[in-house]
Amino acid sequence: MRSLSKSKKTKSESNLYMNGIVYLVGAGPGAVGLLTLRAAALLKRAEVLVYDYLASPELLNMTPDKCRRIYVGKMSGNHAKSQDEINRILVDEAKAGHVVVRLKGGDPYIFGRGGEEAQELYKAGVVFEVVPGISSTIAAAAYAGIPLTHRDFSTQAVLTTGHERPDKTESSHDWQALARMGTISMVMGVKNIDSICQSLIAAGRAAATPAALIQWGTTNQQRTVTATLADIAAVAEAEKITPPALFVCGEVVSLRPQLNWFETRPLFGRRILVTRSRKQASRLNEALSELGAEVWERPTIAFTPLLDQMYLKTTFDTFRHFDWLVFTSPNGAETFLNQLYDSGRDARSLANLKIAVIGPGTADALKPFGLKADLIPSDDYVAEGLLEALKKEGMKGLKVILARAKDGRDVLPEGLARAGAEVTDLAVYKTTNPIWSESLPGIPDLVTFTSSSTATGLAAIIPPGERKNYRAASIGPITTKTARELGFPVLVEAKKSTVDGLVLAIAQYFQGEEQS
Repeated sequence: MRSLSKSKKTKSESNLYMNGIVYLVGAGPGAVGLLTLRAAALLKRAEVLVYDYLASPELLNMTPDKCRRIYVGKMSGNHAKSQDEINRILVDEAKAGHVVVRLKGGDPYIFGRGGEEAQELYKAGVVFEVVPGISSTIAAAAYAGIPLTHRDFSTQAVLTTGHERPDKTESSHDWQALARMGTISMVMGVKNIDSICQSLIAAGRAAATPAALIQWGTTNQQRTVTATLADIAAVAEAEKITPPALFVCGEVVSLRPQLNWFETRPLFGRRILVTRSRKQASRLNEALSELGAEVWERPTIAFTPLLDQMYLKTTFDTFRHFDWLVFTSPNGAETFLNQLYDSGRDARSLANLKIAVIGPGTADALKPFGLKADLIPSDDYVAEGLLEALKKEGMKGLKVILARAKDGRDVLPEGLARAGAEVTDLAVYKTTNPIWSESLPGIPDLVTFTSSSTATGLAAIIPPGERKNYRAASIGPITTKTARELGFPVLVEAKKSTVDGLVLAIAQYFQGEEQS
């Protein structure tokens, strides 16, 4: 952060954060997982987000709903804002008292104009902080299986750019010095790749030196081509490699066949839409990302607690008269138990009750409350499976609290009643359809449905005529039935109705598609 000497401190500077601040934040090379912890924390606090073309669209979802977003991206020949305009936006927004996050692709100070923006903030007396990001000059190479240094090939690497100030009359590159470097990592060089290669060869670099171009490095769109230094320009043209791309030249490129770990993942190149609620999506997102998928997180359901405190107090006071407490979802368990704790009670209030849950995910939701499920169906994690498991316990004459979503299916309450139980059907929450702050960047390869409500939620967003384009993966037969009735083609169904079962089914589906 810019330091302020005591001698120059003014009255307005004594309360700097109340008077606005600009964070120059590196968004990393594209992969959301490469964002730094500091950058993620600042995005969650941003009041104004000023972002670039190369910043991952998924990062925008990390900002608060009230955050104002200003796009200032620059592509070749198409600038949303001039640099002077960007500088003015940063200064004006900070002086208006806002917390401004300036999100820049890669690292703010490596071949971006973060240094120039910081100078303008200094001149304007605006407080700023620089948050480094992982530069594509190293990350894209690593994701393509190319180490920039290696004891057997290169003990030195140079980071450079193929794009210089347009008002320069001649290049400032020392081609002889570059030609002697073990590894060259160059951004923004695609447009001039032929002249760059010819300049290196003319300066003494062997024409047979291995070279690579990595397009959209670290993202699901990554494409890598390799050739000799003499031929890479022709290969790039034939393969239609366009910016953004990283040029790497050096013997280390020959290691790619051994070290290409990213592009060989089972779901690499697949774009998957996760419709689960944001709170519940992390495990599914992480599992799909680990297999190489590009995950688009767009919740189609949100949860709203329903019960008022007076009703809950009456229910909690009568626990001693009940035998079983049944949860059919993690959200139902969390909502009910949070309200129990908010009422001044704790797990001891449930001492005489047995707890049944629909599956392992709901059982996991009990753990933070110090509770353990007494009954989990062995393998059929749907209402029918839970009903059969409870019936085996003997329900005649027993009193059951069924804590679940409003307008849930009638399978459990009706089935338990037929088995002789007295059922209190407690609607503890309802599902609603949130508004997406960001539209989808295209049609996904697959959309995941983890419940009937997620399918219903997406149907509220996607018009009937377009639903046939959204191929789906379903967590189980009930969800599949709902999705198909809504017009979504379900191509994948988990054999086991769990997140892990869904991920496995998706991986097997795409593996079979590639082999066919």
